[in-house]
This record gives sequence, C-alpha cells and structure tokens, in this order.
Amino acid sequence: MKTLQLRPDDDKSSSLWADPQTLSALWGSKSIPVKPSVKSKQKPFSEQIRQVEKMEAIGTLASGIAHNFNNLLMGIQGNASLARINLEEGHPAVKMLSNIEKMVESGAKLTRQLLNYAREKTNEIAPLNLNKIVCETSETFGITRKEIRIHLDLDHNLKDVNADQGQIEQVLLNLYVNAGDAMPQGGDLFIKTRNLDGLPENESQKNGQNDPYVLLEVQDTGVGLDEATQKRIFEPFFTTKGLEDGTGLGLSSAYGIIESHGGHIDVTSAPGAGSTFSIFLPELTTTTSEVAIEDQVLLTGGETILLVDDEELVLEIGAELLESLGYTVIKADGGREALERYLAKKDEIDMVILDMILPDMDGGETFDQLKAASPKLKVLLSSGYGADGKAAEIINRGCDGFIQKPFKMQEISQKIREILDRP
Repeated sequence: MKTLQLRPDDDKSSSLWADPQTLSALWGSKSIPVKPSVKSKQKPFSEQIRQVEKMEAIGTLASGIAHNFNNLLMGIQGNASLARINLEEGHPAVKMLSNIEKMVESGAKLTRQLLNYAREKTNEIAPLNLNKIVCETSETFGITRKEIRIHLDLDHNLKDVNADQGQIEQVLLNLYVNAGDAMPQGGDLFIKTRNLDGLPENESQKNGQNDPYVLLEVQDTGVGLDEATQKRIFEPFFTTKGLEDGTGLGLSSAYGIIESHGGHIDVTSAPGAGSTFSIFLPELTTTTSEVAIEDQVLLTGGETILLVDDEELVLEIGAELLESLGYTVIKADGGREALERYLAKKDEIDMVILDMILPDMDGGETFDQLKAASPKLKVLLSSGYGADGKAAEIINRGCDGFIQKPFKMQEISQKIREILDRP
C-alpha cells in the first residue's frame, strides 16, 4: 500500500497514491486499495480536490432543498389528515385523500433518499434486510430514469446483514447511476439477492473465507468494460466520464463501504456485454426478535403543548392537528418567542414540540434555554432533516424524542403520548 505523495515542485508529474486514512477523510471509507496512477493521464490533485469540494457543496444544497420540500409535504399531509377525520369512511373523497397521503409518502421517501445520499451521517450499524433497501432505492431510481426497465429477483427468505442503511443505500445508488450512464438510450437493470452458504470459489480463494454470506447483484445491459478498465474501476478519482462529468469517487466509495462492513465487491464485464457488480455481505447469524408493528391508531389527550415552528403554514396546520386530538396549543414562530411564551405560562405547559431550524435562535439553543428554565420539561424535536447531525446532538443532551416531517396524524399522536405518559 502506498502513501499520499504530493510533489508541488513538479506540476507535470504530480501523482496521487493514497492510504486508507487519507481517503477516509475525503469520503468515509476505511479500506480502499489504490494502484499508482499513470502520470501522463493524472489530473492535477488541486482539480480533484476542487471537484470533491464542489460535490460537498452540492450535497449541502441538496439537503437544504430536501428539508424545505419536507416542510411543504407536511402542509399537504396535515391538510389531508384534517380533511379525512371529518369524513365518514364511505365518503367518496376518502379515497382521493388516501391517494394524496400515498403521494406525500412517496415524496417523503425521495427526500429521505436525497438526505441520506447528500449528508454526512454517523454510522448506525443494525440488522438490515437488503430486499427492503433494494425495493426503495430501485423505485427512486426508476422514477428518475423511466427509459430503464428494472427487474427484481429477490430471495423472499433473505437473511439479514449487519449494516448501516444509509451507506448501503449510497452504494446501490452509485451502482444504479453507473448503470444508467452505461445505458444512455435505455436498457434493462437486473437486481438479484440470494443467501449463500459461502463465497463463490474465486472469491473464497482471494479472501480465504467460507462463512454464510448474502449476495446482492446489480447487472446492466450497457456498453460494458474492457479488462484494463475493470482492473482500475474501484480506484479513487478513476473515471471514464472525464473530470467535468464525474469525480471518480462513486465506485471507490462503494468499495470502501462494503469492505468496512466485512464484505466484498467485484465486477465482471466485457465490451458490449454489460456489467455485473456482485456484493457479498456477511450473513447476520445472531437471531433478532421480530418487533410487532402497532396498529396506527389515533391517541388523544388533554394536555397543553407549546408548538414551535417558523413556517407559518406548518405551524397553523400543526396546531389544528393537535387541537383535533384534544390538546390545548400555544404557538410560537421562533426560538425567542417560544422561550418568552414558555416562561410566561410554564405552569400550564406540559410539553414542547420544537422545530430544529429556526431563524432567530436555533432549535439547539432554544432547547438548552428551555431545559435550563425547567429541567424536567418534556420536548419532542421535529425537523425536515433526519435524526442525525445536529438533531442527534440535541437528543443526546436530553431531548425526549424526534419525529421527521412530514408525519401522519397517527404518528404524531402516538409519539406525543409515548413521551407524556413516561414517568
């Protein structure tokens, strides 16, 4: 394994060899094999770093757009929920409202995919069924590339793996995007999952392991790869697209993620015959108990809730939802107003539902000041972002729960009761 070597005194022959620690700082991988680049074809390192920084900036922008879109979806979801509770089940509008809620749910899935792909997030290793991730990510990709036909061949008895869901989603989206680039005029994408008693002979010889594995295979009918390209396909910054169209980080990132999970990724291809990427992840051998999913019922109450959100539409709809559940609602459109209203009526307020992104005083600071005033105050954090990053920091400081927008009326009703009914 080589180490990073930069030669500022020799612009024409600067080379990039990388060790895992250096590359981990760029895209979070733990183990990435890198072969020396051909100097005559190596782009200046400064250009590559600028490209990485540009992609990070795009990720930040995408996260902001996803957050704002989730707020819009919250308004749509809230209005649909309020309309439904005033109608009898047999009313013809109920079906239309149900369709609206399904479309909101599809939009929320898209923004979750965008947030997971764009943001930095703490690894959350947990039992994971790859079939679920394949269905969700392939549906998302299919919406954006309708000229590509997606075929799923999933083992319905597939074993779980121990993995970070966001990182596996990132790997799959990278593979889908590469497959799409290989089929500019459209084509077929085949995705298969299988349980394996051990690694295939060629993989077990390379890795010396014969434990149970789960196979995830992504095959396209694209232009294919020649042998030389296959040997370098997982190298950082190696790309067949040109620097202006790609960073060359997608497949190297995928390689690092799979290796960090104790798995392996391989490619087989030939010019004109498409490409097949095979991912092998260790089967989770420990048994996990099935958690029964509770029926989504509306739970009501009579307590007083301080609702804090800077989006007027979300604030108004949220207040109406809570009032329809029997709660008394005090509204605040910012952190400072929330603190003022709480201090004025602290003996009446049983709980605070707090938006994380506020213009005058952010959710974290608002939370800290509310808890300083009343250490036993119960707070539910709400955001269009996910429950990591800043949200995780607030939760770790003693916040009682988190709910991501857009949420259904049943979800918020159960979350509120879960928190209020705690001793």
